[in-house]
Amino acid sequence: QVQLVESGGGLVQPGGSLRLSCAASGSFFSIGAMNWYRQAPGKQRELVAGISSSGRTNYVDSVKGRFTISRDNAKNTMYLQMNSLKPEDTAVYYCNAWVAQSMGSLYRDYFGQGTQVTVSS
Repeated sequence: QVQLVESGGGLVQPGGSLRLSCAASGSFFSIGAMNWYRQAPGKQRELVAGISSSGRTNYVDSVKGRFTISRDNAKNTMYLQMNSLKPEDTAVYYCNAWVAQSMGSLYRDYFGQGTQVTVSS
């Protein structure tokens, strides 16, 4: 089994910063791509940023230049540094990872339980 645990959410004023972390634990062989999703009240879940196992990144246009995704493969951990936060960034942020549980097995995706980010004065 694979567990993803997010941390680092909270309440921040507009223009502030937060750093989210996602730690993977359990029994598995390899972690492939990892992503951050978010879901605001009354809206669909959207992909915010992604990072491949080799470090290639991609971002939704609304966060480019403000958010930075990274990962530490030795620690099985992914991060999202969020700067210049806006009220429209308020959402529950979810960690997602594609994981192979054994050598030669297919990758399947897992989600964490989410962490609330609220941007408000």
